[in-house]
Amino acid sequence: MRLRGAQGRRSVIAIKRAPDSRPKGQEGTGRNAGNADCRVPHRLGALYDARPMRAAVIDIGTNSTRLLIADVDPSSGAVLELHRESRVTRLGDQVDQGGTLSEEAIARVFSTLAVYRDTVAHHGCDANLAVLTSAVRDASNGVAFTEQVRSQFGLHARILSGDEEAQMTFLGAMSEHSRSPSEPTVVIDIGGGSTEFIVGSDHSASFHVSVQAGVLRMTERHIHSDPPTPEELQQLAADTRSLFLDALPPEQRVGIARGIAVAGTPTSAAAIDQELDPYDPNRVHGYPLLLATVELLIARLADMTEAQRRQVVGLHPDRAPTIVAGMILLSEAIRAFDLDRIEVSEHDILRGGALTLAGVI
Repeated sequence: MRLRGAQGRRSVIAIKRAPDSRPKGQEGTGRNAGNADCRVPHRLGALYDARPMRAAVIDIGTNSTRLLIADVDPSSGAVLELHRESRVTRLGDQVDQGGTLSEEAIARVFSTLAVYRDTVAHHGCDANLAVLTSAVRDASNGVAFTEQVRSQFGLHARILSGDEEAQMTFLGAMSEHSRSPSEPTVVIDIGGGSTEFIVGSDHSASFHVSVQAGVLRMTERHIHSDPPTPEELQQLAADTRSLFLDALPPEQRVGIARGIAVAGTPTSAAAIDQELDPYDPNRVHGYPLLLATVELLIARLADMTEAQRRQVVGLHPDRAPTIVAGMILLSEAIRAFDLDRIEVSEHDILRGGALTLAGVI
């Protein structure tokens, strides 16, 4: 495992995939050019518009706030990513204990949304969607926070139900997939506050469950030493295993042909294993990650202090505090379905949200 120098550290991941693909004279205009307040269009308008829809999707999660801007072809479902960005904002910090979103956490998210608002306006989006998940669902002030997101940033903000989150994540993960979409598949989405398991085939989920075990929540519950003690790691693993097996019926865990893992933990694992500096989404997407590799990463990362983990090549420094819990969650998720590997995917709820905005369902 290679360590990075100080100049390799970045607080923001920004990936610009391609220049504006629209015809000359339409670049950066959109239906509401220069205005981040791009409301969701009528669904039929999305379906019969001849040109691609430029969609902006923001995922306001428990641990991070992420942005995707993409051109989506409503007729074919083809997605051209133009800009992707992620910041660790820890909105769910202490929600597990206190039950509310703190003023400090809200301020971190609002600071990020102010930057994203400018980026959305610059790209001239046709429509936007902000999805809010576990931390906001759990918090007593989640509805008030969502209304602030709408009013202050001109975003079509929605608190997703567990079913909506599962379907949107599954849609994103299964889009443009090279293998047979009819294979029984589990999509594993390890978030900050919860882990989502979605079982299905093609683009339809037949089963999903949201387990209250995410990287931030489990770190706060179990890791109190730096580096974590063996007892803390064992308790975290045992708690995770119990929560997963209690939530996953045995009939849903058998006969699964493949697993796809999305979000920051598996993408970080793929980047660390390949020693990617800078991060390269094209080398992360589709990466086969062995259970044995995850176990090796747990052993290596848990033996380091947080300061040492911040220097690991392939790991965003802001994920250093929660990556050990994340790797244990990933390991137990793979074991629950008796798999020996999973496929890492960059296609997640952001992509699913973009497809939903364009009417591709």
